[in-house]
Amino acid sequence: MGIRGEYEFRRDVSLMSTKLETEQHADELRHVTVRLTSAEIANLWTQYINDSMAACFITHSLKHVQDEDVRSILESALGLATTHMGKVKAFMTDEGFTPPVGFTEEDVINRSAPSLFSDEFLLNYFYVMTLLGLTSYAGALSTSTRSDLRRYFTACNTETMELFNTIVDALLEKGLYVRPPHIPVSQQVDYIDKQSYLAGWFGRQRPLNAIEISSIFFNIVKIEAKIVLEMAFSQVAQDRDIRKYLRRGVGLCQEHFETLSKELSENDLPQPRKWESEITDSTIPPFSDKLMLFHIVALISASAAFYGAGLSVSQRRDLGVKYTKLIADMGLYAEDGVNLLIGRGWLEEPPGASDREALTKQR
Repeated sequence: MGIRGEYEFRRDVSLMSTKLETEQHADELRHVTVRLTSAEIANLWTQYINDSMAACFITHSLKHVQDEDVRSILESALGLATTHMGKVKAFMTDEGFTPPVGFTEEDVINRSAPSLFSDEFLLNYFYVMTLLGLTSYAGALSTSTRSDLRRYFTACNTETMELFNTIVDALLEKGLYVRPPHIPVSQQVDYIDKQSYLAGWFGRQRPLNAIEISSIFFNIVKIEAKIVLEMAFSQVAQDRDIRKYLRRGVGLCQEHFETLSKELSENDLPQPRKWESEITDSTIPPFSDKLMLFHIVALISASAAFYGAGLSVSQRRDLGVKYTKLIADMGLYAEDGVNLLIGRGWLEEPPGASDREALTKQR
């Protein structure tokens, strides 16, 4: 390179490094004057509510868990939830927003109440929750603009991925993980040459493809977790209307489980395991009705979104029709749950746009 060339190279590298450091410093300071967007507020608000609920659930579970591997995972999850709540509160208060109340220690109404679930189901439950968390954090990152928010949600993603890997390893080690179905090895590349590939109502239906199998399988996994929660919560809920609502949810989710499981069985494919036997006989409520009802409503609302994702990748018309019905079922059920929350004064209102008409009338 020569002395002159090496000097110029080092000078260019130094200038580039200085420029990057300057830009990074400016980027770090910029968020002080850049307001949070509505998307960022929505991400922070939702995360605080969900993490506060998770913290209550984990706090009680830790009182009774026996398996040391499961205990370690719960402790890690509680640490993440607590840390995230503190950071979200700081983000919001720095911008002048009042953080949501969410759920507090008052929502763990009986810390000495027996556990509602076995350690094995708790491990599976947190497997499902981390699946939902990874989806949520990816969405939060992709809709955040400020650099400090993007760094924060990137860190949340990384932490949740690490927890997810730990949980899957534990499930595999304990023989509790049910792998998605295997399919034959493809020896060549094929192209769809007939519209009959999209058919499904009449005549011979083509076998499910890998994308459809994956969507159906993981939707069943999530449905089964909801069935178990609804069953257990219905045993201990104190409000008669909420118990009735939860029992209705059990029946609805069981119908959905059977609908999607039938698609796998008709293709000679295995379905995920059922977990109802992992519910204890306790009728003593560890949690407030508010927490249990909100938890179910939140999961049901998420189900409609995951059904929508399944609908978007299904290439058989009959599957599209079935997913559309499942989405409608979940939407109606979730709405009734929201009405219960509103009727009891339990649903916090997120920050929203200004009501210009109301402001005008005040004048």
